[in-house]
Amino acid sequence: MIFTLNLRIKKVLCYLLIFTALFSLNLYMCSLDKAVASNTSPFPDFCVVLDAGHGGIDSGCSGTTTGANERDINLSITQKLGNILSSLGLRVVYTRTSMDGLYGTFASGFKKRDMQARCEIIKQAKPILVVSIHLNSYTSPTASGAQVFYKIGSDISQELGQSLQDIFVDKVSGSRKACMPGDFYMLNCTSTPGILVECGFLSNPEEERKLITSEYQETLAYTIACGVIAFFGLK
Repeated sequence: MIFTLNLRIKKVLCYLLIFTALFSLNLYMCSLDKAVASNTSPFPDFCVVLDAGHGGIDSGCSGTTTGANERDINLSITQKLGNILSSLGLRVVYTRTSMDGLYGTFASGFKKRDMQARCEIIKQAKPILVVSIHLNSYTSPTASGAQVFYKIGSDISQELGQSLQDIFVDKVSGSRKACMPGDFYMLNCTSTPGILVECGFLSNPEEERKLITSEYQETLAYTIACGVIAFFGLK
């Protein structure tokens, strides 16, 4: 009789613990829903601008086997990265969210107008980090591997760049060993720390086959997210 009573008490306690856990989780999810609904973030100070390279008539490099455009893959990886960071409560701002560029018209100088528009988005967002997503190409089909470039003269950018490169080496097979300084407009147009990630080579047939898949794009996005999370000191 005592044994049966103790067993019933344990079951009741177990149910209470489960109910408490589910209730707490529900309250937390409701708080996140309210934050999303009000266009705010649980971490409003943690803002990152994500830049999907190229766009519109500027399609970037193309795959040697499938003809896949860098423009399209950049956007897919960027959106996947943004979804991960947003789900963690960071405020994410995109320079572009469609296949179109930001140049307005096809008139001469469209590339300059596109880059200036991206820079203006960064300035208005006032982020503490800029991440630009690109793909690489080279004359030799054997060149391969993801590589991170950091803003020249920015110790923070260099530290983040090498940290992310180390994560790439650990999580993505074939990644290059060291990050490099990058003299790119998207990194130089503001004082905000930034990195540019070349996620792989479309000129390498084997890497091209991986880059066009959603699964590999998710892996790349997750890897970059790990570096960003470490940058913000989040776990």
